[in-house]
Amino acid sequence: MPDKELSLVEHLAELRKRIIYCLIPFVIAAAFSASFAKAILNFLRFPSNGLIKSLAFFSPQEIAVVYTKIAVFSGLSLTLPIIFYHLWRFISPALEEKHKESIFSFIFWASLAFFSGCLFGYFLLVPVSLKFLLSLGSDELTAVISISKYISFVLALILGSGVVFEIPVVIWLLTRLKIVNSGFLRRKRKFAIAGIFILSAIITPTTDPLSMCLLAVPMLVLYEISIWVARWNDPRPKPQSAGQIGASE
Repeated sequence: MPDKELSLVEHLAELRKRIIYCLIPFVIAAAFSASFAKAILNFLRFPSNGLIKSLAFFSPQEIAVVYTKIAVFSGLSLTLPIIFYHLWRFISPALEEKHKESIFSFIFWASLAFFSGCLFGYFLLVPVSLKFLLSLGSDELTAVISISKYISFVLALILGSGVVFEIPVVIWLLTRLKIVNSGFLRRKRKFAIAGIFILSAIITPTTDPLSMCLLAVPMLVLYEISIWVARWNDPRPKPQSAGQIGASE
């Protein structure tokens, strides 16, 4: 049985506590990552090898802004399991008692899904998008790309891919909360497909159809996987006893 219902004030107080518990390790991790910002920058430049010879900066503070973005992204990635832990603790009162023990499964699969999405974005989405977009320029044009614009582009694709790969985990959580089920997801499939293409167009920082489709296709696959995840979590009908069968006859 779920825990007793909390008041709105109690919910807000619990939410505030969980946010503080997440912010403290995030700030520490971001500060720690700042000392490795230059090495992480070189790592993020790897997908542009052979496509962009050099990056430029156009203001004195631009490098500092870039390092701040990298530190924030790295801090978020490092503290993600802690964030998932406190997210679970916040919603656990609404779960049935037997499901509350799934906290470590949730943290593992949610973290795995996010980092898998980040790898997809880094190794596939970013290089393909860069190659396509830069090919649109003619031979008479020379690409002079700001390092701030490049990092924003790369981090948006990587972070967006990580978030998108959380779809099955979110559906698993919603089925545990009895908000959706597999039948609902199947009935709403056509609306989900339209929403997926709209969402992929919003997530990708460019307007080219290739980047949008590269993100939309795995989202469609993940949605189908989510239907099976929801079906696995659907409550099973209880078998009738002999007395019940006789009474129904």
